[in-house]
This record gives sequence, structure tokens and C-alpha cells, in this order.
Amino acid sequence: MSYFKTAILLAGLTALFMGVGYLIGGASGAAIALVVAAATNIFAYWNSDKMVLSMYGAQQVDARNAPDLLRLVADLASNAQLPMPRVFIMDNPQPNAFATGRNPENAAVAVTTGLMQQLSREELAGVIAHELAHVKNHDTLLMTVTATIAGAISMLAQFGMFFGGNRDNNNGGLGIIGSIVMMIVAPLAAMLVQMAISRSREYAADDLGARICGEPRWLASALAKIDNAAHQVPNYEAERAPATAHMFIINPLTGQGMDNLFATHPSTENRIAALTRLAGELAPRGPARAATAAPRGPWSGQPRSRGPWG
Repeated sequence: MSYFKTAILLAGLTALFMGVGYLIGGASGAAIALVVAAATNIFAYWNSDKMVLSMYGAQQVDARNAPDLLRLVADLASNAQLPMPRVFIMDNPQPNAFATGRNPENAAVAVTTGLMQQLSREELAGVIAHELAHVKNHDTLLMTVTATIAGAISMLAQFGMFFGGNRDNNNGGLGIIGSIVMMIVAPLAAMLVQMAISRSREYAADDLGARICGEPRWLASALAKIDNAAHQVPNYEAERAPATAHMFIINPLTGQGMDNLFATHPSTENRIAALTRLAGELAPRGPARAATAAPRGPWSGQPRSRGPWG
């Protein structure tokens, strides 16, 4: 049902793109918009990961300069039965993370320096497991495509402001008033659809991520810390490119006093509540259950960390 809902929303986003094209240029405008949407998606399919990683100044790391982080990601990828993704670090004080890539074989996980400094090893494991869940669910491509189409709709609406308003309404043009309304309503509608897609995928990634790392409370604790810091520490790259905000585990934009309708992510409180319920469901019910629940990785058999990286 979650995938069906996502497919419907994505179809709605594409239809909205074609609708804006129709309002600007009639049937030919809709056809052109469809071609542009297809070309945009093809370009995003092959280049989206490079674009977003470059946008945030992410630097790829390996076992020589980040051995603990690489070992943690490798163990979690093994738990998730995924190929080892490329690992990137963003020099940013705001604790946050995202995953990108067109498929699991070409995936990348990026974390900020703030995330590594402020979270314990267990909490970091929860965050990375969440991002790997996005990879396993093929959300990384979906979320990038929605960001690309939403950005294209905004650009097309602005294009219509300059060209649609100069056409006579009897000839299919919008007129100046219609163009202004479209410039406001079309990007807003695209944003709402984009956010609905993002929210539906975040709950699924939380659930699967908690199962990958083996302890839902690790992710719940991380979400609480990240949410608190994200409203205090600015992420200037995200502020300049708000269409990418939905890719992060927590909305990186500061000052989000908006209600749930306009939220790029589900309520953090609701996500934590869902993880707490899941922790109860996964609680050990005997020696056999406890043995299978024990997560594999560099944190296994060690006391719970009390600070960053132990």
C-alpha cells in the first residue's frame, strides 16, 4: 500500500508538470512538458547522486582516513544484505545524513561532521541503518526524481509568468492574473506532493533501519538529538537548495514552525513513538531471540557509548 500510494503521488506530480505545460502552451505545451519531464528524469537517474553530493561539498572517505566509519557502514550493509555503498563526509556542524544513488549497486551514504561529533556510536549506527533502508527500498532514486520534477515545475511556472501572461486568453494564454496564480499555486502543489512522498517513505525507512541495526531505540535517540540541533544549527547549503531538504533524515532547514501539512518529514515525536512501539515488539523473548537480535558490528559486546564514538 505504501508503494502504491507513492506511485499515485509520483504520477500526480508528473500530471501537474504536464498541466502547467498545458496552461502555458495548450496541448503542445503539455506534450513538450512530458518530453522535458522524461529528459529530466533520465538525466537525474544517471547524475543525481553526483549533483547532490557536489552541492553539499561531500568528500568520499575510505578505510585509510575513516576506518571506524567505514567498518560501521560495512557491517550494517552486511546486515541489510546490501553492497557496500560509497561513504562521504560533509563538513557541516549540523548533525544530519542522507543517502543517494540510482540503485543499491551505485548508492552513497553521506554524513555530516556534526553527526559524527554529537552522536554516540550506537546512535550513528541507527542513522546509517536508516539511510541503508532507503537504499534497500530504492527510495534514493524516487526522492531525487521528485526533487527534480518539483524543481522543474517551479521553473516552468516562472517561465509561464514571462510568456503566458503576454498571450491573449482567447488563444489559450493565461493572462497576467492567471500566470501569477499559476506561479504561486503550481510550485506549492508540487511541494505538497513531494512532501507527501517523503513522509510516506520515512516511516518505512525508520522501521527497516531499526531492524537492520537491531535496536530501534538507537535510532529514536538519534532522531531526538538531530531534531533538536537542526533547529539551532543552520545548514546553509540546504537553505540555498530547499528542494533537497526531504533527502535528509531530519529536515535540515531551520525555523520550521509550520504544521504537518507543510512538513518535509513526519513529526519526530511520531517517529520516535513508532520506534518505541517497535522496540517493544522486538524485545527479546528468550535466549534464542536475544541471540538473533544481537546486532553484528564494531559496537557488539562493548558497553553503551556515552559520548561521540564511545
